[in-house]
Amino acid sequence: MDHTSRRHIWPCSNDRRTFLRAGLVAAFAAIAGIPAAHASDTGDGLDLGAMALTFEDNFDNLSVSAWGPGTRWIAHTPWNGDFGGARFSDPNGDFPFTVEDGMLRITAARDGKGVWRSGLLASVDSKGNGFSQQYGYFEMRARLPDGPGVWPAFWLIGKDRSKSTAEIDVVEYYGDKPGAYSSTVHVWHKDGRHDSDYARIKVFGAASPSEMHSYGVKIDSDFIRMYFDGALVWKTKVLPEHRQPMYILVDLGIVEGVTRMVASDPSFMFVDYVRAYQFK
Repeated sequence: MDHTSRRHIWPCSNDRRTFLRAGLVAAFAAIAGIPAAHASDTGDGLDLGAMALTFEDNFDNLSVSAWGPGTRWIAHTPWNGDFGGARFSDPNGDFPFTVEDGMLRITAARDGKGVWRSGLLASVDSKGNGFSQQYGYFEMRARLPDGPGVWPAFWLIGKDRSKSTAEIDVVEYYGDKPGAYSSTVHVWHKDGRHDSDYARIKVFGAASPSEMHSYGVKIDSDFIRMYFDGALVWKTKVLPEHRQPMYILVDLGIVEGVTRMVASDPSFMFVDYVRAYQFK
């Protein structure tokens, strides 16, 4: 896993990584400003019946524009950052987004000049308008492309980037590293420090990334928990920077490196739905 894959968020010349280990520690229940219903460890179980649905896109149609306003998604990171080996494109006709039979298809392909272009969706625009939420459960159900060069992802970013960028990568699948996907939490500090914790989720044996699976994260004031098809696969401790509203990003990236030369052209990512739930 390349932890520097999105370092464009806060460029730094002196990267210091602190790897954080999850543990059973005391909750921050008494911290001012955290609602009582959200201020404790919600446990490892996943009970959607005990949560309220707050965001849902089943992709019966698609509301997206390059930068908004007024659409559910924009087609770029709100800070205007490209990363990896493909440029994220404005929606134009059926490229890079197509919706058919309740499924979103994101396409990555080379243009006439041989430059890789692909698609990204973000749930807030550059002014912070759109969907974000503090705590709760966020889930994508999708079929991921496979093979060298592809890099699909489902991730969250904290709205407040004034001092640091809080990032939660629910799933990053590197097709040139088959057999597992990566889940990572980051805090990119503006002063150059970088905190992270990381797990390689080894589920692609009997399962396949090209089959439909759900990838989810539950966030409370104590832990960040990752789920694959509803089963807990990893958890790590929450940092203060993650105790804020987070917005959703979905993208099909292409790696920056030699393997992009052999990536399937075109490559496709299929998304059945994206949902978010809040604790009742």
